[in-house]
Amino acid sequence: MILYDYYRSSAAYRVRIAVWLKDLSVEQRACHLREGAQRSPDYLAINPQGLVPCLQDEGFSVTQSLAILEYLDEIHPVPPLLPATPAARARVRSLAQLIACDIHPLNNLRVLKYLKGESAQPQAAIDQWVIHWIAEGFAALETRLARDSETGRWCHGDAPGLADCVLIPQIYNARRFNVPLAAYPTLLRIDAEAAAHPAFIAAHPARQPDAEPGA
Repeated sequence: MILYDYYRSSAAYRVRIAVWLKDLSVEQRACHLREGAQRSPDYLAINPQGLVPCLQDEGFSVTQSLAILEYLDEIHPVPPLLPATPAARARVRSLAQLIACDIHPLNNLRVLKYLKGESAQPQAAIDQWVIHWIAEGFAALETRLARDSETGRWCHGDAPGLADCVLIPQIYNARRFNVPLAAYPTLLRIDAEAAAHPAFIAAHPARQPDAEPGA
């Protein structure tokens, strides 16, 4: 398998966590987003959307991080990223999509570049934009995780799964943008679990081959 990756992409970070949770062997190919490598003709031939991650497996390409996570879970079901029952799987997907669909798209690189370039927003306004949307999403996520009996050491139960693969990179992003996190004790507790887990440690941006100083 080949994973087109960028060390600071939170979507690619999700996939790296799953790869190490499942102890899979992948070839990482860096696609430097800030240098525009994702818009090169060679990469657009692989992924016309020009985003990472993209996973190639025996000539078959999968784009979109959540689709990749579920693909990996189907072809390598142990350990599972999704729980056994339909209701539990729906809960985990809902938690993951809260982050991947409602928080992350509003603070990813191409949106921030548009705000700074075409919209000519000052950096202070862009920073406030990021903080606002992460805080709004995290408040809802904290409420759900704190109240649900299904929440355990991790987002669902006592083993890491798909929702944790999505949560931890978003917390990393929040820290990059200096989002205050004290109001989210459940999220921070799960983040502490991840900080001691080998798969999450291995997937951290600072440990990737293309990592830059300060990652």
